[in-house]
This record gives sequence, structure tokens and C-alpha cells, in this order.
Amino acid sequence: MSVNLRNATIEDVPVLEKWDEDEEATSWGGDDDNYDWDYELPRSVNWREFLIAEVDSVPIGMVVIIDALQEESHYWGDNAPQNSWAIDIWIGEPMYRSKGHGTKMMEEAFKLCFVKHGASSIVIDPLQSNQRAIAFYRRLGFEEVGPRRFGDDDCLVMSIGRAEFETFGRE
Repeated sequence: MSVNLRNATIEDVPVLEKWDEDEEATSWGGDDDNYDWDYELPRSVNWREFLIAEVDSVPIGMVVIIDALQEESHYWGDNAPQNSWAIDIWIGEPMYRSKGHGTKMMEEAFKLCFVKHGASSIVIDPLQSNQRAIAFYRRLGFEEVGPRRFGDDDCLVMSIGRAEFETFGRE
């Protein structure tokens, strides 16, 4: 079953707000991943994409890709690696979790970051307590950069470079 990523629109706000209320879907994100969807979705910026993941035209989750150096809050710091992009991912619909859709969502996000945006690397920041996510990212080829505190959250920064992406046969 394939996963399609499409741009999120203001019409997606009700489903996004529903997913925001799901503790399992949001427990991975920590305290810094709260979006004001009504404000953010209509904004057009060149450093971020909000993408709805669909299976058979059914919205199942969200992918956010962000230019780590250019994004406005400087979440990744002013010393983020040049031309690195960050990915956030979550599956909001419970019946679609643990079925391989997250892997497919990440593979599509890799293509967008590396091919469309020409990224040299991708960074992610799972909570250190989220061992399931860390194992998932390791399986995809991410390597640990090290622990980092973002706001109130203890995270593990992980990265994958273009060479590792190509080694995994994703291009």
C-alpha cells in the first residue's frame, strides 16, 4: 500500500486538531511541537512544508520538513549545518500505526529533502525517552549526533547524510 504526501491546507485543520488531542500520536513530540494550524497553514514560507500523508486518499498522518538553518525560530540554532533539513513525522490515525506507513512517509520525506531541496543532511530530534522512535530512525540509517536539550525536552539529535541516503538505495 503506497503513501502519498500532499500539501496540508486549511481544510485539514479539523483532522490535525483531532490528532493533536491523541496522546499516543503527540507523546513523541515533547512540549515544543504545538502548532497554531489556523495561523501556520495559510503561511507560505520557503523553509518549511506541512504535508498530509494519505493512504487511499485517507489522511493518516503528518510530515513537516524544515530547513534547519533558515526556519524563523532558530530551533536548531544559528550553527545548524548548512543545507540541512529537519523532519517531524507522526501518524494520527491509530489503525494505521505499526503497519509500515511511517517508513514510507520517511522515504517520501527523504526524497523531498534530498532531491527537491538539495539537502546535504537531514536531522531529527526524538525524545531520549522514545526508544521506539530512536530504533525506527536507526533502521532508516540515521546515526546519533548526541543529546541536546530543546526547551524542556531532552532529545537525541540524529542525522543522515546524502551518501547514506544513496547507500540505502532511496534515490
